[in-house]
Amino acid sequence: MDGCRMNCELLATCSALGYLEGDVYHREPDCLESVKDLIRYLRHEDETRDVRQQLGAAQILQSDLLPILVQYPQDKVLFDAVVRLMVNLTQPALLCFGKVPADATSRHHFLQVLSYLQAYKEAFASEKVFGVLSEKLYDLLQLDWEQRQEEDTLLIERILLLVRNVLHVPPDPTEEQRVDGDATVHDRVLWALHISGMDDLLKFLASAQMEQQWALHVLEIISLMFRDQSPEDLAVLGQGQAGAEHGEDTRELQSLRQRELAEKRTRALQRPYRHSRFCGSYVLQGLKAIGDRDVVFHKGLHNLKSYSHDLGKEPRRVPRRRQAAPEAEVPHRSARNVRLFLHRFCRDFLEGCYNRLMLLVKEHLVREKAQQHDETYYLWACAFFMAFNRRRGFRPELVSETVGVRAFHFIEQNLTAYYEMALMDKKEAVTWARRMHLALRAYQELLRTVQEMDRSPEPAVRDSSQVIKSNIFYLMEYRELFLTLFRKFDETKQPRSFLRDLVETAHLFLRMLERFCRGRSSLVVQSKRVRRKKQPRAPAAPQPPSTEELQELWAGLAPQLQACLQGEVPLPEDVVPFDAASETPVEEQRAEALLRIQGCLRDARVPQALRLLRSARDVWPEGDVFGPPNAGPPEETRLLQDIFFALLPRESVALGMGGLRFGDAAAPQHCPIAEHAPPEAEEPEEEEEAEEEEEETVQVSEKEFNFHDYLKRFACAPVVRALVLLLRGYPRNTARTNHCAARLLHRLARDLHMEPLLFQLSLFALFNRLLHDPAAGAHQELVALAKFILGKFFALAATNKKAFVELLFWKSPAAAREMSEGYGSLREGEGAGRSRAPPWTPQEEQLLRELYWKYKEVEGSDVAGAILAQLPAPGRTRRHLVKHLVRLGLIGSARELPRQRKGTRIVLWTQEQEEELTRLFEEFRGSDDVLGRILQHLTARRSRARVVDKLLALGLVATRAELYKKRRRKGQDPAPGAPAALGQDSSEDGDSEEEEEDEEEDEEPMEGPEEGAGPGLAQRLHQEGLAGPLRWLQSCLRRTAEDREEDGASHPAPLVPLSEENEDAMENRRFQGLLRRLGLRPPESEQETFWRIPAALTPRLLRRAAASITHRGPDPSGSPQGLPEPPQCPRDPDPAASPQPPDSESEEPDPSPPQPHTKRERDLDSEDEASGSSGPAVPPEDEELQPLGRRKRIRRVEEEEEED
Repeated sequence: MDGCRMNCELLATCSALGYLEGDVYHREPDCLESVKDLIRYLRHEDETRDVRQQLGAAQILQSDLLPILVQYPQDKVLFDAVVRLMVNLTQPALLCFGKVPADATSRHHFLQVLSYLQAYKEAFASEKVFGVLSEKLYDLLQLDWEQRQEEDTLLIERILLLVRNVLHVPPDPTEEQRVDGDATVHDRVLWALHISGMDDLLKFLASAQMEQQWALHVLEIISLMFRDQSPEDLAVLGQGQAGAEHGEDTRELQSLRQRELAEKRTRALQRPYRHSRFCGSYVLQGLKAIGDRDVVFHKGLHNLKSYSHDLGKEPRRVPRRRQAAPEAEVPHRSARNVRLFLHRFCRDFLEGCYNRLMLLVKEHLVREKAQQHDETYYLWACAFFMAFNRRRGFRPELVSETVGVRAFHFIEQNLTAYYEMALMDKKEAVTWARRMHLALRAYQELLRTVQEMDRSPEPAVRDSSQVIKSNIFYLMEYRELFLTLFRKFDETKQPRSFLRDLVETAHLFLRMLERFCRGRSSLVVQSKRVRRKKQPRAPAAPQPPSTEELQELWAGLAPQLQACLQGEVPLPEDVVPFDAASETPVEEQRAEALLRIQGCLRDARVPQALRLLRSARDVWPEGDVFGPPNAGPPEETRLLQDIFFALLPRESVALGMGGLRFGDAAAPQHCPIAEHAPPEAEEPEEEEEAEEEEEETVQVSEKEFNFHDYLKRFACAPVVRALVLLLRGYPRNTARTNHCAARLLHRLARDLHMEPLLFQLSLFALFNRLLHDPAAGAHQELVALAKFILGKFFALAATNKKAFVELLFWKSPAAAREMSEGYGSLREGEGAGRSRAPPWTPQEEQLLRELYWKYKEVEGSDVAGAILAQLPAPGRTRRHLVKHLVRLGLIGSARELPRQRKGTRIVLWTQEQEEELTRLFEEFRGSDDVLGRILQHLTARRSRARVVDKLLALGLVATRAELYKKRRRKGQDPAPGAPAALGQDSSEDGDSEEEEEDEEEDEEPMEGPEEGAGPGLAQRLHQEGLAGPLRWLQSCLRRTAEDREEDGASHPAPLVPLSEENEDAMENRRFQGLLRRLGLRPPESEQETFWRIPAALTPRLLRRAAASITHRGPDPSGSPQGLPEPPQCPRDPDPAASPQPPDSESEEPDPSPPQPHTKRERDLDSEDEASGSSGPAVPPEDEELQPLGRRKRIRRVEEEEEED
């Protein structure tokens, strides 16, 4: 009933518009109200767009709205309403449905709306309609800004939107099956637009000073006008005789005719001279049939070459996910008069509008005044008009706005962003690939324009070209761009046209770079160097204390607890059970309060534990978790005992007052604290415990560029695979495309002497088809390449019998070298094979089995270490040994042979240890480094943090500042008992940057902390050359925050590194530590590859995290306290705020009391600031806040001064 009533209402409303009698339209008195009712109906249509479909089926726009628009333009209110309605009716179907629907019903509605839009476009191919719109737009543009009302501005925008919507309608391939040169519906619309003078108004809007707000509208309309056009064809139009325009068609027809004649001759030669009614039967020796016998062939010998086992079989259906990406729209050659009009429009637009319009559009994009994805129109305009200018008498001044280093940077950034989104947004990967193709074409035209500038007769233009090339060849991002695109090319997401433009652009870039290097003796470029330092694994989590130890400790705490309950010992007053500044709500901090109480009890700080219990009871009285409100001493004693013995599962929670950190365990069922305990932390699974960790530091520097070494990076399987894929369609490719692909293969095979890299079966099948092609004469360059590669292969196959098997595999440079020089040659020589372990002989494998069974039964021994010591062959490492044991099946995985951890698992302090600590403190309290001397002479190894906490608990020191290392001025005698050199303290940190890349595997664990808090770690990473990855991380955080604000929903967003610099940074341990401190989550399973931004991080936290890693220059105040703290993920609390475990061997930075700097220290600080080191300048009194590396440099300088 509702649908029927709606149809009746629509019918009545449409009938009230008026009627058409001949060529005259008579409107009804309620015409204006009916138009407004139709607008209201469209506003409330359902998801199937039923109102839009009914109006399209009734042809309201063709029979009513357009006649009203043409015959009543003087009625301003009616004209405005009709334009509003037509803008709504003609909006693209993608905007109506959001995307192309996947289900059949919604897709049917989508196609129906699209068919009605195509009918609307055909109705707009009228000179009268565009004439009325042009006159109205002209009258509105004649008004000054003082006279122009808001309604006039809205009408201008609606007219531009209406033109945009009409031009945006795609053609109907089933209806418009026309040949080149015939006029399509789009051509007729363009011709009507030209006759009405609308094109002149568009050029006026693009060049007028007062009409800057319409820049993006005009550029979008222009891009739709030239949607099916080729800039090269338009540029050469009118430059010669009319017959010259058909030269390409003539050459194509001649090629097809030549192929046909060659096929006829081949068939004539294969036809037997004597006709035979019975052709006979033949046995094909060596070709097996279904059974064990040879194939019997019952046809003539001239049909033998077409025989295949696949004859008569149904072709295998390719799954949709593996089908090739659809190609973009094929350029259509319009009618000659339309192309002449577009040619003149391009010429006038370049001469009077291009530079100004592109400047305005770029400003809108940079200041984010445009809508989403509007930069694609900018990229299209760059590619189209620069190509038109290049082919039509190159004039660099006409495109000066889009030629420069900034243009290269803008396009490269967008190209990288599109590819990044293509990896993350899998469902819209094809759309992102299409945008990426636009950016690649713009990049290609920039390179071609710079190449044309090199040929300019003007010296100033040639000098500008040299400056541009020196900048783009210097930066690493531009050189790595093509390698990344080749390595990540996916034919299911990116069309073949993208690969064609990629190969042509890479060929052009290599040729320009080769010529640029050829004219110079040396070229310095930006480079990066990765230093790898082997780091020992962090010590294992400490085991919780045993029940006997807890009972013994509780027995010692009972008297002190009774004294506190009776009031004999005063309780501290400054204990707060919650953190008001934390992001975690106060109600959710109850579990942390339990952990803090337990930590105080197990650290023998009973007054603090009792005060925490009573304060927590006041904050969280519900549930009597911390006891009833009127709890007495016996109840408090029993409650503290339950908390003390409870095995609470813990995350990395910061325990106040120096609390401990215990291992994970399940709370006992009988304990009332169990249900309020914090959730158990999920420990990340280690892939291989026996594998040694490596720390990678990326350092950006400068080096001399070698073109030959750069070309070697293209010698990889992804590049060869992409080139072979492109050459499969060599008959359809242009001559330039085949030349570029053949030239790249020639560089790899001939220039690099890596012919085996091209020994691949799919490429040889392509060569076979090429050599048997009757029209192979048109591809002489490919034929020459094929003969050269085949000759090299058969020459190698004469000496290497495995060459035919190697055809089945894509090869790396190392495999290609082994194939030509002999297998195993790299293990004996230089290069990549130098790091390989020697092969295992049968005798060594037998010895390995015997040693394994010998040491396997020995309890407490390091099996892998013992076997490694007994092996006679040098060059073996623990990692190679464990992997080979797995390969032999002796062990299931590397986890069965873990590396023995060094360090202590002592948790509690005994009375003898406390007495020893007191004695050492009294002995060294007069030295410059009290804490350092105590740690050196302490019998039981403790971390620096545990010793400091114990000294505070025993009352030996009042504050931590008393334990700071004292600095001595130059010339001052050392105190008695002090070390001879201050360099010993820096050696304790264990994080020296002067370590060699290959350290011993069993080195001592580091005693210094890994890094400081988030901002300090970010500044340290800036100093190590990771400024680029930090900027990339900052942009990802901000972009995710914007997306979550726009969508209103939060989903985990992956961090996908594209460049090799970002990929190396994601493997850096310090960079991963920064990611954890910012709240980011590492991959949880084998199906996840990338780190992810959790959904729990709000946009405010993401922006706060991005601000915390911002690179800051020297701060005059010298205090970094104003830096914002990074947000903390609920799953990954800040390890910097957590105390170290009792058995941790890491130490805190050793600050010192304020001392004046010497002159040499001031000189060093000035050099650091002049060299651009990141981080705020820190005065001597705040030295504990300095980065670790800066303190070490100052210590080394002081040591040198003391030695002098």
